Amino acid sequence: MTRSLDLGCGAHPKNPFAADELFGVDLAGVVTNHIKIADLAIEPIPFPDEYFDYVTAYDVIEHIPRVVYAPGRRYSFVELMNEIYRVLKPGGVFFSQTPAFPHPEAWQDPTHVNVITFETFHKYFDDTFRWAAAYGYRGAFRIVGQEMHGPHLLARLEKVPAPT
Repeated sequence: MTRSLDLGCGAHPKNPFAADELFGVDLAGVVTNHIKIADLAIEPIPFPDEYFDYVTAYDVIEHIPRVVYAPGRRYSFVELMNEIYRVLKPGGVFFSQTPAFPHPEAWQDPTHVNVITFETFHKYFDDTFRWAAAYGYRGAFRIVGQEMHGPHLLARLEKVPAPT
């Protein structure tokens, strides 16, 4: 039985991997056994460790600030990537679709506070460079694939063991 979690799901979580069970997290809405409410800029993903085979984020991560002061400095985007890593099973897949630089869609919405580039995942959250470790990143993802689709970066990352 496979499980998928859709971040920023609204009322209807997406299921691109045809998982058997579908879950979601959003800022608002109706809480059910499968949909939880959480502000992912400051709260953890409200599900257990290694629970999901897939995590998806469609037009979500650009809304997560890179840094917040609540009350001290926190690297919210790095924390979210740690949370995604935490809830994925070993070998699990994270799929992200987000407007990316240099396209205007990355900037035009005033709630877009985290601009992603083609190198963001590859340099900061992969299993080779892991530059985000300097900011508290504890995970490691193998970049399975990245491509631009119009203004969106589509990224597929696989959870691999993190270096100790």
